[in-house]
Amino acid sequence: MSDPEFERQALAYLDSLFNLAIYLTRNRTQAQDLVQETYLRAFRFSHRFQPGTNLRAWLFQILRNTFLTFYRLRAREPAIAEDGVPDWDTPIFHDAPEETGAALEAHTDLERALAQLPPEFRMVLLLAEVEGMPLDEVARVMDCPVGTVKSRIFRGKERLRELLKDYRQ
Repeated sequence: MSDPEFERQALAYLDSLFNLAIYLTRNRTQAQDLVQETYLRAFRFSHRFQPGTNLRAWLFQILRNTFLTFYRLRAREPAIAEDGVPDWDTPIFHDAPEETGAALEAHTDLERALAQLPPEFRMVLLLAEVEGMPLDEVARVMDCPVGTVKSRIFRGKERLRELLKDYRQ
């Protein structure tokens, strides 16, 4: 794969990577830096990418590993203020429609519930359910077997159901 072709294909995932970066960092500037560092590493090590394999999963794995290496170690401001209202000005889902009234309240409750999940459950739910990644891609990004991904999705959904039980009708 030529470098321009690799770059073209890699840049097709910019929005999805930014979405995950926003979720992880809770800060637009840090998310932009994380995505920039991800692409810098991807382009620097493009010779290690095996053409014909899954570029999307490879990029998400770079982003996740970069976050774990650099950003998680930083002292971050809490994503949710003491009153339970999100403390950031950037929605997790950057292309979500504007929210008002009940939708904003539901989104806030969902954010609060997601924040209470263990990180391994949050990440697989975001990748599989929000980004729509196939389970084998999620397993590659998370560096675990597909069975573990399935289990984490199931357990994460169960915990979310319990945390959001007031929304059951």
